[in-house]
Amino acid sequence: MKIWCCFCFGEDQDSVGGMTNSSDEASDNSRLGFRWGSYGRERADFEEGKVGDALPTWEAMVGVGSSSGVRAVEALGFYEEPSVTSENLEFDGASYNKRAKFYTDILECNPTVISSDADNSSLPATSCYNASSVPSMSSTLCYTHMLNSSGVQNPYDSSGGRDDEADGSDTSKIGTLETRMDLTDDLLHMVFSFLDHNDLCRAAMVCRQWRTASAHEDFWRCLNFENRAISIQQCDILENLMISAMVQPYYSYQVKEKENIMFLYVYLDVFLLVADMCHRYPNATEVNIFGAPYIHLLVVKAISLLRNLEVLTLGRGQLGDPFFHGIAECHMLRSLVVNDATLGNGIQEIPVNHDRLRHLQITKCRVLRISVRCPQLETLSLKRSNMAHAVLNCPLLHELDIGSCHKLADAGIRSAATSCPLLESLDISNCSSVSDETLRDIAESCVNLHSLDASYCPNISLESVRLTMLTVLKLHNCEGITSASMSAIQHSSMLEDLELDNCSLLTSVTLNLPHLLNISLVHCRKFVDLSLRSLKLSSVTVSNCAALHRISITSNSLQLCMQKLVLQKQESLTKLALECQSLQEVDLTDCESLTNSICEVFSDGGGCPMLKSLVLDNCESLTAVGFCSTSLVNLSLVGCRALTALNLKCPYLEQVSLDGCDHLERASFGPVGLQSLNLGICPKLTILYLEAPNMVLLELKGCGVLSEASINCPLLTSLDASFCSQLKDDCLSATTALCPLIESLILMSCPSIGSDGLLSLRWLPSLTLLDLSYTFLMNLQPVFDSCLQLKVLKLQACKYLKDSSLEPLYERGALPSLRELDLSYGTLCQSAIEELLTCCTHLTHVSLNGCMNMHDLNWGFNVLQNRLLQNLNCVGCPNIKKVFIPPAACCFHLSSLNLSLSANLKEVDVACFNLCFLNLSNCCSLEILKLDCPRLTSLFLQSCSIDQVTIEKAITNCNSLETLDVRFCPKICSVSMVSLRAACPSLKRIFSSLSPP
Repeated sequence: MKIWCCFCFGEDQDSVGGMTNSSDEASDNSRLGFRWGSYGRERADFEEGKVGDALPTWEAMVGVGSSSGVRAVEALGFYEEPSVTSENLEFDGASYNKRAKFYTDILECNPTVISSDADNSSLPATSCYNASSVPSMSSTLCYTHMLNSSGVQNPYDSSGGRDDEADGSDTSKIGTLETRMDLTDDLLHMVFSFLDHNDLCRAAMVCRQWRTASAHEDFWRCLNFENRAISIQQCDILENLMISAMVQPYYSYQVKEKENIMFLYVYLDVFLLVADMCHRYPNATEVNIFGAPYIHLLVVKAISLLRNLEVLTLGRGQLGDPFFHGIAECHMLRSLVVNDATLGNGIQEIPVNHDRLRHLQITKCRVLRISVRCPQLETLSLKRSNMAHAVLNCPLLHELDIGSCHKLADAGIRSAATSCPLLESLDISNCSSVSDETLRDIAESCVNLHSLDASYCPNISLESVRLTMLTVLKLHNCEGITSASMSAIQHSSMLEDLELDNCSLLTSVTLNLPHLLNISLVHCRKFVDLSLRSLKLSSVTVSNCAALHRISITSNSLQLCMQKLVLQKQESLTKLALECQSLQEVDLTDCESLTNSICEVFSDGGGCPMLKSLVLDNCESLTAVGFCSTSLVNLSLVGCRALTALNLKCPYLEQVSLDGCDHLERASFGPVGLQSLNLGICPKLTILYLEAPNMVLLELKGCGVLSEASINCPLLTSLDASFCSQLKDDCLSATTALCPLIESLILMSCPSIGSDGLLSLRWLPSLTLLDLSYTFLMNLQPVFDSCLQLKVLKLQACKYLKDSSLEPLYERGALPSLRELDLSYGTLCQSAIEELLTCCTHLTHVSLNGCMNMHDLNWGFNVLQNRLLQNLNCVGCPNIKKVFIPPAACCFHLSSLNLSLSANLKEVDVACFNLCFLNLSNCCSLEILKLDCPRLTSLFLQSCSIDQVTIEKAITNCNSLETLDVRFCPKICSVSMVSLRAACPSLKRIFSSLSPP
């Protein structure tokens, strides 16, 4: 058994152990005070038996084979491979470039741990190693396997590890799963260029050719060791063991000390991993050591080995003078990121000097003073660092971020910013000490300043501040900004973006800025008046300004890319004047004081000729809304509860939302471009005029008082007029004449519809679905004469239909295309139902739910040649007692039978070859159950009084049964589950309300 760990790294490895013999690494280790030679000799003596209790093997130390040992190996990042003997280490050098083998049925190698059958020894120091303290990094943990390019064969290599010819059984198992491919090095390089580090490490385990290809330096330009962290408690242990662990032999420690010494190797694993990777890939250009332990040692090691380093990221540790002096020797460095670190000892000045550095970020760091002298530096961020003083000597600096530097005084900010004459972007947000005097000096020194973020600076008012080249200005939560500050902003003639959110003392804004694109005014509680004039205005956002009552906006080019005018929750807004020739989207949600005059602003001739979307949600003062617009596409009036009249003449209107318009009484749509419309949410609608050439779906469900309706929709295919109790025959006749393409017509609970209205259905040659449920119809002859293509007919609860009403169906063959018939809750007699089921063989779905006059369902004497019935529902038929469907009934297509809630049903005898679903739930009188249904998959017997023996006999012939529901069956006990499964081996699920025995 071989454990791959951090000690397996190295360029030159012996043929057995793979131990590092590099003199360079030995010298590096000696400089750090580590005695690797002593460790190697002691282990060799122990293996040769010269020392009785010498340094234990790695297997014993990490406890391989035990559950705790596996967790420890996984936490430490070790990788375990199958054992390797000296015999299979011999290989032919010519086989190095053999083509790769792919095994399609072998488990994917995981770069963490492979279980072992070794001794179940426990790990004494388990309490010291918390797996959560060493986060998983599969992309780095499996470097060790990839980097050992010699000495150990991959167990699935084509040339070593396992001899395909030596074991015939192995060959027979794997040979059939083997696919051979010839992959050149160039092709592999191209394929591997699409893989990340994690996948490259997995690919390295396939064979030596792949291992070599995946180790190419092109793929390892970026070395990421982020968050290889060790807890603070473990770092204290490490401090005590750094020297003593390598001086005295392992066997000289006490038991408790042996438990702690193991932790030292965790740090050494990280350190040697970083050192070895940097040594192997000296041309790497990017390194991330953020969160790694002892970053001051790791980063010094990295920058000493990587002379081409361009990007360096580190943090969560302490960095002293050696680091900042060392980066000056890293001449190719372009970007340095330091986050959440302590710089120096906390009282000294930290110098950052580099001739070629372009980007520097020192964020959230603890430092007293900092000095930056980088002549090529372009961007600098000191955000959230608690320094009290900063000296900058960066003549080419363009971007400076010192936001949230609370300890930086006003003079320090002025000195830092004014020392950068080419500054274009400045962030001083959350710097509470900034004053107008500092901004004036910055404006004079930095004439090219384009962007300024002075949010949360309470002492600035911008009075006498002139920022002429400014294009972006952010002033969130600036308590000193008032209406007088607008005169200073007016001098910024190039301003494009202005944000004044939460300026509590701001009362009015009057600006004439020709280049202004975006303006934001949110939560300005004293804001009353807004007047804007701009040639390029793109977006206006005004929200939660409770005192606002007047808005005047003039713009000639409201761009498509920023098309919104947002004025949400302006409760006092009563007047709105817009002259925006290209305005396309307006949101006036919760503007409760807006009146009906707002309609003139957004109609043709109102100043917004290109308006496409208008949102007036919860504008509760609107009572009559009328728009005549040739550009409007979307209109939302959700929650306008006072709206009673609506008149829309918008030929391109595609969507209108009327949810919550409970008091709408009159609605006129004409002409509109709507394709669908739902007016069922307007229960008080009485008059409707609709002209929509493109409409295909109309829902009037619930318009109980609708008495007048003119519907002119030549493309309408679906009309739902359910519960329109006032809808009469003349209205239905006019609608069918103007909408000849209707395919689905629902007239459920329309008691005013009579024979005259049904006669008009002859104008609907494509009608396939008709719902006349809950009506007072007595004669269906108009339906049989007019709807020749009808496929679905629903007649639920039509209690006035006589037994002879359906005679044309089963005597004269009316409605030959009919497939679904619903007669639920009707009053048809038993003979009529039997005639219907016997003669109408073309029906596929029949529903007889709740039929009081239906008794036994006996098809034993009805021998038919072809019956297409697929679904039969007889739910809640209280008088049905027996169901008998023999094979002679020819129900070859019957797949679903539902007899639930039939309280008096006692006997069920069904023999249907294709029956898949049978529901007998709540048939409390059921005593006899006989089934011959080889394809039955689901049987529901919930709340039935049937006994266990009867069920076992019934399901014996159901070879495909998968689901059985016997919940709340009083005669079924928990022991019965075993017998039921034995009676039907195909059962997968048995639902029972009883706990298992």
